This record gives sequence, C-alpha cells and structure tokens, in this order.
Amino acid sequence: MPETDQQTHPYVGLRPYRREESALFYGRDREAREVATLWQATGLIVLYGASGVGKTSLLHAGVLPLLEPERTDLLPVARIGGHLASAESAGNPYVVALLSAWAPQLDPRQLSSMTISDFLELRPEHTDLYGDPVPTLAAIDQAEEIFHGSPLLEKERKAFLDQLADAVRRHPALHVLLSLREEYLFLVLPHERLIGQGSRTRFHLRALTPDKAEDAVRKPLRHTARTITRAAADLLIAELRTVDFVNELGETSTIELDTVEPIQLQVVCSALWASLPPLVTEITEDHARLYAKVEEFLFEFYKRTISEVAREHRVPSNEIRIWMRNVFITEHGTRNAVYEGLRTTQGMPNEIVHALEERHLLRAEQRLGIRWYELTHDRLIGPVSRSDSPESSLREARLALEEQDWEGAGRLADAAVRAADAGATWVRAEAAEIFASVAAARGEIHVARKYCEEAAGIFAERQRFDGVARALTTDGLLWLAQGDSTRAIERISAALNWAPNDLSAQVALARALMASDTPKAADAIISGLPSDLAQQTLEKLRDPT
Repeated sequence: MPETDQQTHPYVGLRPYRREESALFYGRDREAREVATLWQATGLIVLYGASGVGKTSLLHAGVLPLLEPERTDLLPVARIGGHLASAESAGNPYVVALLSAWAPQLDPRQLSSMTISDFLELRPEHTDLYGDPVPTLAAIDQAEEIFHGSPLLEKERKAFLDQLADAVRRHPALHVLLSLREEYLFLVLPHERLIGQGSRTRFHLRALTPDKAEDAVRKPLRHTARTITRAAADLLIAELRTVDFVNELGETSTIELDTVEPIQLQVVCSALWASLPPLVTEITEDHARLYAKVEEFLFEFYKRTISEVAREHRVPSNEIRIWMRNVFITEHGTRNAVYEGLRTTQGMPNEIVHALEERHLLRAEQRLGIRWYELTHDRLIGPVSRSDSPESSLREARLALEEQDWEGAGRLADAAVRAADAGATWVRAEAAEIFASVAAARGEIHVARKYCEEAAGIFAERQRFDGVARALTTDGLLWLAQGDSTRAIERISAALNWAPNDLSAQVALARALMASDTPKAADAIISGLPSDLAQQTLEKLRDPT
C-alpha cells in the first residue's frame, strides 16, 4: 500500500485504472475475486458489461493483482485492435496482433508464420512448488474488436477463432478471458463451446451499488493527505443517482436510480478534487455542495468530449452538438434511441457515432440484429439539452465569426433563434447582429444593413442601449466600407447618443472622421480614449492594413 502522499490524485477520471493503481481501486472487491477464480478454473470466461462500466479497470487493477505468480502463468493482456493495424499481411492479422501483444519484443514478421499453438509450445512450462503445471492465463481486452471488424477480414477472423479453440484443446492449461461490451455478446455465443472446450462461463459486470460507490469515493483518499466525510460522499452519490423524468404528458418527476455509473462517478470526483482549495484536508458536505457541481462537471465533460471528436474528425463541433440534441432527446426531454444505418446514423457518419460511443456519451445495443444507440445515462440529458441552448449557440456563433467560419456562424445563429422561447426577442436581435456580420463578409452589404436595422429596433424595444449602439455602429462601418463617410458619421453618432461611453463606437467615429478629411475632429475623439486604446487606434489609422 502506498504511503500517504499529498500529491497523489486518488481518482483517474475518464481513463481506466492501471495495474499499478490497484491500491486506489475500490468498490469491486467481490467482482475481482469472482473473475479471478473463474478465470483460473475454466477454459473460457466472457466478461461483459456496458460501455464505461469499468471492465478494463476491473481486469487490470482488480483481477491481475490477485493472481499469485507462483500459481499462475500470466500472459500480457492483449488488445487485438491495438496491434491489428501494424500486423503484417503475410500472416493472419488477428493471430499476429495477438502474438505481438504477448511478445512485444519480437518483430511481427517473425510471428507471421506461427499459429497460436506454435507460440505456446515454444514457451517454457510453468510449474508450482510441487512441480505441477499452473494455468496459463490469457486475456483479450475490448474483444469486440475481433467480432465487429471489417467484413473483408471475415475469413481471417474465423481462422483466428478456430486457432484459439485449437490452442485451448491442445494446451489444457490455457485459460482464456474475453472482455467485451455487452451489445456484442451475441457474436461470441456461437464460439463459446469451441473455445471453452466444454468449460466456459460468463460474468456480467454491472454499475456500482450505492454502498460500493461510497467505497470508490472514500477509500482512495486513504493514500492522500485528505479525507472525505460520509455525508459528503453520500451527497455526491445521491446527485448522480437522481434524475428528472418527463412522461408522455410532459409532466416532470424526480426519480432515484438504484446504481451509479462508474464513469460519471470518476468524472465528478476528479473534477471535485481539482476544484478544492489546496489547504482543505477534510472534504465536508459543505465542500461537496460548494465545489461538486455535478451538472457543471458533466456539462464540461460533454463539451470537452464533443470538441475532441470534432477535432479528430474535422467536423464543426456545433454540428455534432445540434445532432445530439435533435436525435437523442425527445420533445418531452427523455432519452431517444435510434438505429445505425449502413454509413450514417440519422445523418451523422458512423465513424463519429462510434467515437462518441468509445468516449461514453452514447451506448449501443443489439436488437434483432440491428444496432441501436442512445445516451449512456439520463444524467446526460441536461448537459446535451443545455449545450443546444440559445446562449450556447450564440456563443459558438461568435467564436465561428472570429475564425471566419461564416457558414458555421450563420447556422449557429439560426439554431439559437429556433431554440429560443417566443418571448426571447433578444436572441433574435443578437442573431441579427451575427447575420449582419456574415452578410457583410460575403459582400451582401444591403442584406447586412437590413439585419443591423432589425437588431437596433429590437434592442431599442427592450431598452438594451448597448445593443442599439453596436447595431448602429456596425451599420455605420458598412457605410464607411462603401466610401460614404457622411452616412457613416451620421449612424455612428446616433450610436453614441444611445451609449455615449461605448469605446467601439468612439473608435469607429474617429475612423469615419479621418476618412472625411476632418483629422482634428478625429484627434479630439482619440484624445478622450484610454491611452493604450488611443495608441492602437492611431496606429491603425496611420496603417489601415
């Protein structure tokens, strides 16, 4: 057990626990013991569960540390997908990928002519203190990568499974563990009898019960300089178990779930740990209320995940967010399930949908041979809905303007208008400002001017004087861009009548006055600006480029 360390981070967040972090892994004692026992006793054990339930963590940080080196011959945990891309085409890519995981020091080309049995026969026999052979334990994590691979490799996949079954038959000491997501379990069933050679079992890993979730929250802190009270831990768990449910009539009720999703528990606990002031040594219920903002943590997790997927696949993040909101949340605010198409799912490329599943935003399920997707948990309904709020869309639209993504900015502003309540006219006004900038960038000056007039009118009705000033200033700059400095001065001066202290309007007026050959008037405006802004304005006027 590691000594108490002030620098130790007791929670791992989104990634799985590693074997060396077993001392921080709590809440799965029973499951770890059962899987370890079954693995050593049977030819095949299939460990399955939902995405994000903690199968990889259980295997590495829970099961492996329980295996005694004197009584087991443990092969390195393999992941076929991690080696499949580098496997040489000279041999079966699945076989080469497995053997490369077992012997990473060897060149894959050396392994391309071997079968699984060939490899095992070359290994020295392992025996216990009494000279009896010990079980050889082989685990394949994320084994769904075998069964849900390319159709072009169907022949190689079948040959690989046959080789694995033959290896178990020829080497009775070989015990195989396949860990995979539960929606792929049906693909393993036809092969269980052959691989297990009559000795097979399954283990369904489920979400954490409240008491086990409490262990996962409190016990890792034993190795840090902090503690957490039971009341604080219970508050965190209660937050994650509580969801709002909307029925078909639109009536909202609050329900408490029986389990806690491990992935969400890690997200919240990691964020809480990072948010605490350095001098806190005991995390109390007050700390949990003040710093553990579950909805905020899940919202940040959602936004960060969408951004990562969007960046990897070179798709605007707003498109994914809008798709998530429209596809996976019903009009009553409940989860919706949709089926996977051949290349797209409800208009989104399947590779992006798979990436969202890998990052635990979506969960897949097989129904009558068809793959269906839904949000992993009801707790994500709020973050997904919130990310498509008018405020969020407008904020993203302004960022798109900064990046000169005119099409994206216009689409986001339009999404904000569609998501707004009927009385939220301010949304239409701010969207009109964005539409004006997009139209101006496209050279549609008359269209841009109409949007400026619309925005100014709505802002005036709502007595948003700053908004009126912005719209009139933009209109003035449009006139200035067309070479009409007189109309520009007129519009920008009107803006300053609404908001006399608006610095952007003052700078714009100085530009218009300078363009109208009245530099003294421009200098008078500039001299009233803050010194740094005045200097920047002078430099821009001297060098407009």
